[in-house]
Amino acid sequence: MKHLRFLLFSVLFSCSMRSADNAQLPEKFDIQGHRGCRGLMPENTIPAMIRALQIGVTTLEMDAVVTKDKKVILSHEPFMSHELATAPDGTVPGIGNEKSFNIYEMNYADIEKWDVGSMFHKRFPEQQKLKLHKPLLSDVIDSVENYIKQHKLRPVYYNIETKCQPSTDNVFHPAPDEFTSLLMDVINRKGIAGRVIIQSFDPRTLRVVHNSFPGIATALLVEGLSNPNHQTKLTDLGFTPSIYSPEYHLVNPSLLSFCRDKKMKLIPWTVNDSAEIVRLRSMGVDGIITDYPDRALKN
Repeated sequence: MKHLRFLLFSVLFSCSMRSADNAQLPEKFDIQGHRGCRGLMPENTIPAMIRALQIGVTTLEMDAVVTKDKKVILSHEPFMSHELATAPDGTVPGIGNEKSFNIYEMNYADIEKWDVGSMFHKRFPEQQKLKLHKPLLSDVIDSVENYIKQHKLRPVYYNIETKCQPSTDNVFHPAPDEFTSLLMDVINRKGIAGRVIIQSFDPRTLRVVHNSFPGIATALLVEGLSNPNHQTKLTDLGFTPSIYSPEYHLVNPSLLSFCRDKKMKLIPWTVNDSAEIVRLRSMGVDGIITDYPDRALKN
């Protein structure tokens, strides 16, 4: 009897450990469509996600913000960007006043009246233009899962970034506990928790996920510095995330070795140059985040 109890405990313990580690991540090279496929379709929209599925991505990368009425929607900025958004009356926010159109102070019924797909994007001239609005995360998941089912595709992963920082808590977004709770409520209701990664530059969100939702994979985003101390980044975070996700120019053999030692996957962003895609793949990174997943699949 003791032996049976020990065996049962061992199996349960093994399963619980697997649920909290990289077993939830793609096993093959992970091509993540940045904001869907920003180079080809308006970013963070349902058509961008569907186009990325058609191309064949492994993971859909996207950004989440919260509205006044506590809806989780897709948007890179927590306001209406001058590069993307057109108001219902046809006006476009300027660089100087775009932050006054604060999504956290707008109800979703008003947000969905804004067009975020028709404006020409000078940095992405190949982007197809469509009249679109910022979608609810729940609608994105429904659309993706339905498309996968209808076309008998392999299930994809969702890499969702929380757009937050300490200086704008309760101004442009809720504090990390509430933000994470709202996000995870959608994820759990839609039944996709086993295929979700939560990523952030803000370690506070990742700590909440790690402590309160230990079965969810996490990715620490790293930017800017030419030679950051990667160990300090992890020490400040307080745990080892599933993925280390630096700006692509920071990737070198030393960082690759560091991630291997820590048993973290290394997935840099945002890699759009074909030659750079080849270089990083040959170096041995575990995946890339790209605006042009079609280029990544050719290399």
